[in-house]
Formats: sequence, structure tokens, C-alpha cells
Amino acid sequence: MNIHRYLELEIDETLSNEISDLLVASFEPLYPNRRYFKQLPHLRLLAFGDEGEVVGHVGLDYRVMNLNGEPIQVLGVIDLCVKKEMQGDGIGKALLNEVIDLGETNQVDFLLLFADRPDLYLRTGFNHVDNMCTWLQIDDERQTTRGIGEASFDELMIRSVGDKAWTEGHLDLIGYLY
Repeated sequence: MNIHRYLELEIDETLSNEISDLLVASFEPLYPNRRYFKQLPHLRLLAFGDEGEVVGHVGLDYRVMNLNGEPIQVLGVIDLCVKKEMQGDGIGKALLNEVIDLGETNQVDFLLLFADRPDLYLRTGFNHVDNMCTWLQIDDERQTTRGIGEASFDELMIRSVGDKAWTEGHLDLIGYLY
């Protein structure tokens, strides 16, 4: 297995189709037939198998958010998935370790994600946090803005990779919800 980084704008049609197929299979029936759910990520880490096929994926969104009135630099983890027949082979962990390395070696304060299945994230240093969140609501089917959302989420997890401390309170995502 090899992991490669791709800027979103570098992805060609063939690779786009492979990513779409993996995402749709991994997140059915929710995922639309495209390589993103609500918005294109900035960067992707792709794991390739021995035959050169995409066997693992994680999207990354780098942006400023606002935590209790203070700007924080966040690397958002989006749609980490592995081909079903290869789950348990360490691909997801390898992708996540690459994400952690990116965060620790660049100007990032926190890694942030929303996890339906938190076990892998808990084992790699992520923690559940309880913050009221504000975000831009997107209608993923129509690809339009619906408004501003506000809620707290049991699925919200962070991992500190910088010098700042996470605090409970209000988190403004200053953008869409992953």
C-alpha cells in the first residue's frame, strides 16, 4: 500500500471516478454519486493497493474557525474510508497517522472531525468535545445554501496538534459542516 497526497484541483477524471466509487460504497445510501458530499476538500490522501487501485481515502479541509472568540487553525478530517474487503488491514490507521503528521508539522492548532464510529479516532488521540456549533447549512442534493445552523454534536471530536488548548463553549465553523 502507498499513500499519496493530491490537491483537489489535480484530480483527473479517472481518479475522480475511483474516489466516487469508494465513497458511494463506503457511505451508502447517503452519499451522492460524486467525489464529495457538500463541498470539495482542499487536499486528499489516497491509499493505493498493489494493483494501483484506490483502497483508502481521507479528505482534508484547512480553514480558520472561531473558538469562543479566538481564531484557530483547523485541519478538518472528511470521509475517512477504506474498501470493505481491506478493512482491518491498517489502511485507515495509516491514513489517519499521515493526517496527524500533517497537522503536527504545519500551522495547525487542531484536527477536527465528526465521527459516527469513533473507535479508530479514540485510539489515535482524538477526544469527544461538547461545544455549541454554528455552521453554514448546505443542501447537498441541490448544492445550495439553506441558512445557518446551530447545535451541539455527540460526534464532534478534536485532536490538539499545536500549542493551543481546546475550550468548551462556542465553535463557529465559519463554513460548512463536514
